[in-house]
Amino acid sequence: MPRNDTTSTAVLDRIRLRSADPARRVLFAGATIVTMDPDLKILDHADLLVVGDTIAAVGPGLNRDGAVVVDATDTILTPGFVDTHRHAWQTQLRRIMPDVDNLGGYVSSTLAGYAPVYRPQDMYVGTRLAALSALDSGITCMLDFSHNARTPEHSDAAVQALLDTGIRGVHASMGPHFGEWDRQWPGDLARLRQRWFGSDDQLLTLRVAALATEELAGPALAYGPGLARAARDLDVGVSVDAVFGAPSSRAVLQWAADGLLGPGLTLIHATGLTPRAWRAIGESGTTIALAPTSDAQIGLETAVPAVDEALAAGIRPGLSIDVEVALAGDMFTQMRALHTVQRMRAVNAAYGTGGQPVRITTHDVLDFATLQGARTNGLDAVTGSLTPGKKADLLVIRAEDLNNMPLNDPIGTVVLGSDARNISAVLVAGTPRKWNGQVLDVDLPALREEVRASRTYVLGAAGGPAAGRS
Repeated sequence: MPRNDTTSTAVLDRIRLRSADPARRVLFAGATIVTMDPDLKILDHADLLVVGDTIAAVGPGLNRDGAVVVDATDTILTPGFVDTHRHAWQTQLRRIMPDVDNLGGYVSSTLAGYAPVYRPQDMYVGTRLAALSALDSGITCMLDFSHNARTPEHSDAAVQALLDTGIRGVHASMGPHFGEWDRQWPGDLARLRQRWFGSDDQLLTLRVAALATEELAGPALAYGPGLARAARDLDVGVSVDAVFGAPSSRAVLQWAADGLLGPGLTLIHATGLTPRAWRAIGESGTTIALAPTSDAQIGLETAVPAVDEALAAGIRPGLSIDVEVALAGDMFTQMRALHTVQRMRAVNAAYGTGGQPVRITTHDVLDFATLQGARTNGLDAVTGSLTPGKKADLLVIRAEDLNNMPLNDPIGTVVLGSDARNISAVLVAGTPRKWNGQVLDVDLPALREEVRASRTYVLGAAGGPAAGRS
């Protein structure tokens, strides 16, 4: 799929012409396929067949009868990346505080300063921008930790934004930390469930979002028996943010004693936890969402992403972006940061001891960014690997672009060489969302104006920095 290939555009037209056909066949031919399926592994010069929204077959020489054929020679096919935690509503404030020094600086400026002035339309603009940018960089599934649910309308706007982009979205709803709000959460979760999440076979899913302890925003937002019961009643998972240090370690042990740990629970960050807390997490099957650049750059607790602790407890974590007010918004950055930081620490710890460093690999971090991310979001039966029977959430990455050629190791090329410019196509549930390097169905000038207008309003209403930049 070379850049600006008019044949490829014609192929897109043929795919879209049959978009309503559940038996539509699209065959990607001649690719290097990094399945991330432990049984299928990597297939060279192979084909992948999509029927409707589902991967039907993977292998060499598949039957092309009746299929729209996409020439995928010189490309790598991978599963779409899975983001396990992002505060999407903030995206019009991207990099507004790139050198923030600590969690307190972020909380005081963003959660106490900007969040209270957000209108529903600002929630929509920020969340939509985050989801479109995620698709552009190869993230096909994004958990939006939407912790600014000031009114039912704020929540509806955030969900609508996910729906409008076509991303596989997980809306994790939480009330705000500061400012005036309707106090409708968590009661409003039942309404959200009924209105937006009525089917198990759809792109959107719901989770409860919470904080680990009371320190940041009081007891109402802290995970415990009440929120666990609400999640059970709704049959949804729970994602818990700000899992840091000794207070969170004590909370984890209390949750274990109360029977509140388990596979439906995700703990985010998990930095600075005690060995006892990690044992309880590992024994219960609780999942972990790491935020590599957030921990290291903002300096959260120990500032070291807890990958070694997770692996020692038998947990393969997912990866996440966290806050674009201070951080990069793509999964390539998260994979590289984690790969680099962990290997640096492993060698440093062994230096001068005669011991052998225990280092993670590029395969590990790609696994965290795909299959383990899907498991962390409760969606590993649906996405995360190019396994027949799963939904067709996949990337086509150009392997012979200037920064990738020649293709030697496909996983190394994806993790260490590639970025958004190399992603030729993104499909979510078999539907093209990016093609020939361009995100589809987006009026960029109109989006730019909406984003600028929202930013200007938020900064002005909050009395923030000058908002006149264009």
